[in-house]
Amino acid sequence: MAKLSIKGLIESALSFGRTLDSDYPPLQQFFVVMEHCLKHGLKVRKSFLSYNKTIWGPLELVEKLYPEAEEIAASVRDLPGLKTPLGRARAWLRLALMQKKMADYLRCLIIQRDLLSEFYEYHALMMEEEGAVIVGLLVGLNVIDANLCVKGEDLDSQVGVIDFSVYLKSDDDIGGKERDVQIAAILDQKNYVEELNRQLNSTVSSLHARVDSLEKSNTKLIEELAIAKNNIIKLQEENHQLRSENTLILMKTQHHLEATKVDVEAELQTYKHSRQGLDEMYSEARRQLREESQLRQDMENELVVQVSMKHEIELAMKLLEKDIHEKQDTLIGLRQQLDEVKAINMEMYQKLQVSEDAMKEKSEIISRLEDKTNQINAAMKQLEQSDKDLLTQTRTIAMSFVKCASNEAQHQYKLVKDISF
Repeated sequence: MAKLSIKGLIESALSFGRTLDSDYPPLQQFFVVMEHCLKHGLKVRKSFLSYNKTIWGPLELVEKLYPEAEEIAASVRDLPGLKTPLGRARAWLRLALMQKKMADYLRCLIIQRDLLSEFYEYHALMMEEEGAVIVGLLVGLNVIDANLCVKGEDLDSQVGVIDFSVYLKSDDDIGGKERDVQIAAILDQKNYVEELNRQLNSTVSSLHARVDSLEKSNTKLIEELAIAKNNIIKLQEENHQLRSENTLILMKTQHHLEATKVDVEAELQTYKHSRQGLDEMYSEARRQLREESQLRQDMENELVVQVSMKHEIELAMKLLEKDIHEKQDTLIGLRQQLDEVKAINMEMYQKLQVSEDAMKEKSEIISRLEDKTNQINAAMKQLEQSDKDLLTQTRTIAMSFVKCASNEAQHQYKLVKDISF
């Protein structure tokens, strides 16, 4: 159907003989067939609300592969009446036909099979060899001049239906094979002439650019030649002036040399007379120089000795400072230890005072116990007189009580001593 549509469009356009517009039926059928060809094998893409299947995705990819297609893609996006991707794709096909570059755009697209695989299935028409055949047939559409109004046309809601009755063969079609052969020959010649015209235009433009560059370079060379001539004239004048100045300088130098020659002879005579006195002065100065050099050597030796002594003094001072710092550190440590010992002594003194107070209390208790024992002894003596048996019992009880009290007092006294120690 694509072959028949392209062939019918070319034949009808040549017989029509003028620029085609949007209402031309074969042109409308061509766009419908191309739309079906581009939809064949197109992958279904999931959108937010439903499934989407549009040809605008691969056509939008052309501007990345073919830089000249950026203008047509921008124009399609800027059209105000287009709301759907299918409407943008239809507008893109119409603009590409008007530019006579539809074949070039689709050729760049079918070459990139790896990019097309994102939009088409492996059995799609654009992925097979038939796609390249259709692109080759589209080259013949370059003979057609179309003037299509895309801005005011409703491309979003059009229904693409193929009219097969246009492509059915009839007796007139069978009898017109010779005319088809002639039209094909004319089309081939026209394509050849257009290609030759493109090449000639490119060569003419390159030659024009070359002529312009040569003219610019020629004018620059002429200007440089005039400047060089002026420079040569100036240099010749300066050369003549320098030669005249050179002769004058030569004459002046000759006179000056004669005068200086006489002066040099007179100075030579005076030099010979003063040479002898200068020799004597030189020997005297040499002797003084030796003495001063010896004196300087002695001073340098003494200076070395003084420097070494200074270094030794500085080293001794450093060692002394280090010793002083160490002694100060030890003194600080001893002071800290002394403070600690004083604190310990104060603490022991306080403990001693407490232990002495406890000793006094224990001694009072012991004296009281002794008074009680004396009273008990007196009572025992009185009781012995009354009843000997009771006396013996009370005596044993009192003695045991005294022993326990004395043992307890002694034990507390030892504890007090230990605490005070």
